[in-house]
Amino acid sequence: MINSDTKNRNEKSLPEKLSDDIIHYILEEQLQPGDRLPNESILAEKLGAGRSTIREAMKLLASRNIVTIRQGSGTYISSAPGIVEDPLGFTFIDDKKKLAADLLEIRFLLEPPIAAMAASCAGREEIEKILKLCDETEQLLKEGKDHTEKDVAFHTAIGMSSGNIVVPRLIPVINSSIPLFIDLTGSELRRETIETHREIAEAIASHNPTRAHDAMYLHLVYNRRRL
Repeated sequence: MINSDTKNRNEKSLPEKLSDDIIHYILEEQLQPGDRLPNESILAEKLGAGRSTIREAMKLLASRNIVTIRQGSGTYISSAPGIVEDPLGFTFIDDKKKLAADLLEIRFLLEPPIAAMAASCAGREEIEKILKLCDETEQLLKEGKDHTEKDVAFHTAIGMSSGNIVVPRLIPVINSSIPLFIDLTGSELRRETIETHREIAEAIASHNPTRAHDAMYLHLVYNRRRL
């Protein structure tokens, strides 16, 4: 009896099969984000494939954000391998207000516990990064400038500090909602964002999970009231 894994592999095209082999190679060699992969000739020899097939396989891996192809430089492991910016296709949902409201409900389930985990697990460098991003976001808000990028980075840093290996995979879901909220609210929650960001950051810095959980919850409450 042929198992499903064998059947699925047999149904794949040659570049798809080769992309699986390259992933296996990456894992076997323990390559890390930012590491450079061998050039096409070396990989072709190692994997017993033609260079053109290697090239097609790399394009497939790039589309999945596993590798980054830099013209004239080479192919590198992506900074967040396998994590794409819009994994659930939110871009193609027309009703942005409904999307924002539904995303907020998911954020209520995810982010307060994530903040609590960060308060328990964050190290000194991670705390310094969260506090720095809090300061930078606050400064942009006070100056009336676009703070979207720093706001996203702030929430990302909290997730990356959670000590949970699944949470970073959820970050694109959280991050995709932040620019949407800022756009829909017209950046009207400046004071509330400054105050709750500061409370979240300080709770994490003081390793107080309950305070961090409640501060993140309040941060989301303000967004819900405005929506």
